[in-house]
Amino acid sequence: MQANIESIGALERRLGVSVPRDSVVAEMEARLKRLARTVKMHGFRPGKVPMEVVSRQYGSQVRQEVLGDMLQKGFNEAVRDQKLRVAGYPRFEPKQTAENTSDFEFNATFEVYPDVVVGDLSQIGIELPVSTVSPADVDKTIGILLKQRVRYELIERPAITGDRINIDYSGKIDGVEFAGGKAEKFVVVLGEGRLLPDFENVIPGMSAGQEKTFEMVFPADYHGKEVAGKTAVFDLKLNSVEEAVLPQVGEEFARSLGIEDGDTAKMRSEIQENLEREVARRIKAKVKEQVMQMLLDNAPVTAPKALVDMEVKQLMDNARKDLQSRGVRAEDITLSPEYFNKQAERRVSLGIILGDLVKTHDLRAKPEQVRTVVEDFAQGYENPDEVIKWHFAASERLNEAESIVMEDNVVEWVLAKVEKKNKEVTFNELMGKS
Repeated sequence: MQANIESIGALERRLGVSVPRDSVVAEMEARLKRLARTVKMHGFRPGKVPMEVVSRQYGSQVRQEVLGDMLQKGFNEAVRDQKLRVAGYPRFEPKQTAENTSDFEFNATFEVYPDVVVGDLSQIGIELPVSTVSPADVDKTIGILLKQRVRYELIERPAITGDRINIDYSGKIDGVEFAGGKAEKFVVVLGEGRLLPDFENVIPGMSAGQEKTFEMVFPADYHGKEVAGKTAVFDLKLNSVEEAVLPQVGEEFARSLGIEDGDTAKMRSEIQENLEREVARRIKAKVKEQVMQMLLDNAPVTAPKALVDMEVKQLMDNARKDLQSRGVRAEDITLSPEYFNKQAERRVSLGIILGDLVKTHDLRAKPEQVRTVVEDFAQGYENPDEVIKWHFAASERLNEAESIVMEDNVVEWVLAKVEKKNKEVTFNELMGKS
């Protein structure tokens, strides 16, 4: 078996492989003999099927299998001898040769991984966000938690913003009812933005049992094209008004948050710690994002098309599953591969750069680092010890933790080489809140 390799592009290579015809024939005969011992065919007892019958029935299939195995073996040996890192899978194509030649000859076209060269990072600056959690941030978080536990009580007064109301309504355009323009016992909280402003604005000041007729013009860009820009006349009845009642900050509220003894000071302390963990997580994510972009800018690589295509397929599969989980029917999902190309190229390029840095600078995940990541992740669950045991019960469950550690190691390696500057950011800025 002989092989030669030529470059036909930046990453594309062509490998010519010759497989001796005699070797293929000999291996075919050996496999057909083994097959004949167990094959079942109508009219023959097991193991008694004549070889010519077995060969006629299965010869073509076995020939393809033998040829494929030998070509793959030759391909693997050649790229191993040349120390090539193959990206994706080879494409085998037969050469045009005479039938009576002594060898089967094929070309295998494939891509290799690009070389990674990281530029000088010493003159590049990076901003390290710095943020603290204030008592006001804790108060604001408690306020959010209170709203999540709100209850509503019937009240005999005109409706105001923040009330939960129950309404019947019916709308007509030019005297004709339209789809979606009618509902009974519809419940909504005023001020949450679920109703069009011109519809909602007529409700505050109304009392339970009161009815009202009003005109409303649908926005020109309204999602329902059949009514967009048109004037509708609505008949509305307010059935009931409920006032929001927030729990009091006290022992009962603290217990609802998992503080068994109801100590509100302990509750505030735990909320503060949780917020600080979230702040640390977000700062880490922002720094990592800067580092990854820095590597892409300073170690440009060409992403192998084979790997990009595989990544596009994975991204499309994930998007399809996400849409189905949201209730979208499979037959209604139309996805374009082009939409995912840019993201796939970025992910593949970054993966190549990170893989090279991890190997070159020995940034692999150490066992103690992996355990720290798993333990930190487990703190978000009710029984952390059980979560930790579950992860370490099977090595494949640690893959994600190992990937996180390797990325963290690369970030630390980069941070040791760049110019760092602290940047004060508020808690709300970090959380993306106004």
